[in-house]
Amino acid sequence: MLFRDRVSIITGASQGIGKKIALTLAAEGAHVCVFDIVREGAEEVAREIHEAGGKASVHCLDVGDSGQVTEAVDEVIKTLSSVHFLVNNAGITRDNLLMRMKSEEWDSVMNVNLKGVFNCSKAVIRTMMGNRFGRIVNISSVVGEMGNAGQTNYSASKAGVLGFTKSLAREVASRGITVNALAPGYIETAMTDNLSDAVKNMFLDIIPMKRLGKPEDVANAVRFLLSEDASYITGQVLNINGGMYM
Repeated sequence: MLFRDRVSIITGASQGIGKKIALTLAAEGAHVCVFDIVREGAEEVAREIHEAGGKASVHCLDVGDSGQVTEAVDEVIKTLSSVHFLVNNAGITRDNLLMRMKSEEWDSVMNVNLKGVFNCSKAVIRTMMGNRFGRIVNISSVVGEMGNAGQTNYSASKAGVLGFTKSLAREVASRGITVNALAPGYIETAMTDNLSDAVKNMFLDIIPMKRLGKPEDVANAVRFLLSEDASYITGQVLNINGGMYM
């Protein structure tokens, strides 16, 4: 197993991409700390991991609240002694045209998608630096690179994640810590299930591979970036979008 005895925090792990990442890392022997604001979903993921013979714990919190994040990470370290991996996956959308966008729609997306990455990374970084080892993977988005009408808030938050990734990578590289980002395209999740067929077909027209991605496409890339095979890779953005943006 690739990650036996590694302690992994995955945010937004109750469904979709986050859930698949959690199950994938658990199958490789990691103890998965399921961080999510939805307790019922988080407990279901932990139950699946336990039933498969893996290790998991549930931590219900809002990643945008620094106090809650610090408390949860402190609990993980107290119980499991360390944190080796952090996958910042939690994200929300509040789509609207800018002329109609409310301040709350902007603030809520920034609070989860960007401040959440800051909060969680800051909470684990001291422990990783002390261990002189750590892996952080931040889930951004193709729209953080190419933009998308009606998503100025979401696109800005995901673009911010890319800048954050590169800057933190420079700060901690000498301590054996890598920080990378994934930029998924359109992945088959509950979030994309809400898109109309017309919108899905529009995206398929500009995806050279002519299909939406699957959560395992992202989870497999996370597994690679956390592994020793990627030990000399940091500050990079890996696009997982079927060629939608090159």
